[in-house]
Amino acid sequence: MTAPHPESASPLARQLISMTWPMLFGVLSLMTFQLVDSAFIGQLGRDPLAALGFTLPMQQLIIGLQVGLGIATTAILSRTLGAGGQRKAEQLAGLVVISGAVMVALVCLVLWFLQAPIMALLGADVVLLPLIQSYWIPWLMSAWTAAMLYFGYSICRSHGDTRLPGYMMVCTSLLNIALDPLFIFVFGWGLPGAAWASIAAFTCGGLVVYPALLRRGWLRFEYGELAVGAALAQLGRIMAPAMISQLMPPLSAMLATALVAGFGSAAVAAWGLGSRLELFSMVVVLALTMSLPPMIGRLLGAGQLHEIRQLIRLSVRFVVGWQLAVGLIWLLASGLVSELFSTDASVSAVLHNYLIRVPLSYSGLGVCILMVSVCNALGLAMRALLMATLRLFACFLPLLWLGAQLGGIPGLMSGALAGNLLAGVMAYALYRAGIRQLDASNKT
Repeated sequence: MTAPHPESASPLARQLISMTWPMLFGVLSLMTFQLVDSAFIGQLGRDPLAALGFTLPMQQLIIGLQVGLGIATTAILSRTLGAGGQRKAEQLAGLVVISGAVMVALVCLVLWFLQAPIMALLGADVVLLPLIQSYWIPWLMSAWTAAMLYFGYSICRSHGDTRLPGYMMVCTSLLNIALDPLFIFVFGWGLPGAAWASIAAFTCGGLVVYPALLRRGWLRFEYGELAVGAALAQLGRIMAPAMISQLMPPLSAMLATALVAGFGSAAVAAWGLGSRLELFSMVVVLALTMSLPPMIGRLLGAGQLHEIRQLIRLSVRFVVGWQLAVGLIWLLASGLVSELFSTDASVSAVLHNYLIRVPLSYSGLGVCILMVSVCNALGLAMRALLMATLRLFACFLPLLWLGAQLGGIPGLMSGALAGNLLAGVMAYALYRAGIRQLDASNKT
């Protein structure tokens, strides 16, 4: 594989930067809103916070569905646009909105009707059930409105517009933060008030995004020329494995936490703090996973595999350098940060152990996350699912367990470091094999 010429790589780099920075601020605003939302609910007491916690697994299910469809939307629409199929892309966008609305609504209805058995399975205290019941209707409505807004964002990104989604993520997050104290405390709605604040914010976002899509001619609800069955099957082929791969990280987190719990509550507390720091450390990578796929889809639709290689090589080099710098910053600041985040000496000691080891592997983790997104954009959804599965069952968890057995908590942290680095190497190797197959099939 030859190195890209600077003059050819530079326009790709400029385009990637211009599409990524709005997503960066958007993702940061969403993270901030979620933290502030939890802080407001925490002021209501232990029971409302516990009731919120019991919705998180269900929320991950809905998010997995909407992100899976969003990935399929971006991959198929951008590829169709790259091949010059503007009208077909408009019709596919309308099909995505309708099918997504129906699917998420059905999931929400099923969750509502199965509320009692779900709570029993999760071990919810009977005292919490009335509070959970009062919260679930507005929460499910907020999940549906959030999904609808996300589908609109996906259509925008397919057309290369990341500014509108990025701006709207910031605006809806700020509006949600502003409405939270009003609905929760001033109106006295308590925990359901947090969900109603989200509904109001997401609805306002939808009232901006969808009229913009219609004005730009990116959304059409006429399907006379579109083979609806074939289009739905095409969406499903990418959506199903993408949805499963989205559910891998929470599964990995649950299994890792169970392993860490063997070292006591201080280890769990420190691991939880480290996981939150990891999420913020990955914000640039998460922004790239939103901006890179539409670029890849358009280039793929135009048959420009050489440019795709250049773009991905550029992105990987940036991610490795950026995440290595982030890891070194956490290493240098480990003593100060571990004391700042906890006054408990045992928690601080474990967190210090975490910060001097695990962040040094964020480059490998970032590459793995990016390659999963890249393979979905290339239409290699099963390869992306394989990456996510191997990262969990062949790299991260086995080495985490092995490190814990050999070296206790320091060994566990070293196992996490090795697992993330191995996952990055594995994912990049699988991507390169996949792009070679695409190249060979295009030549034949």
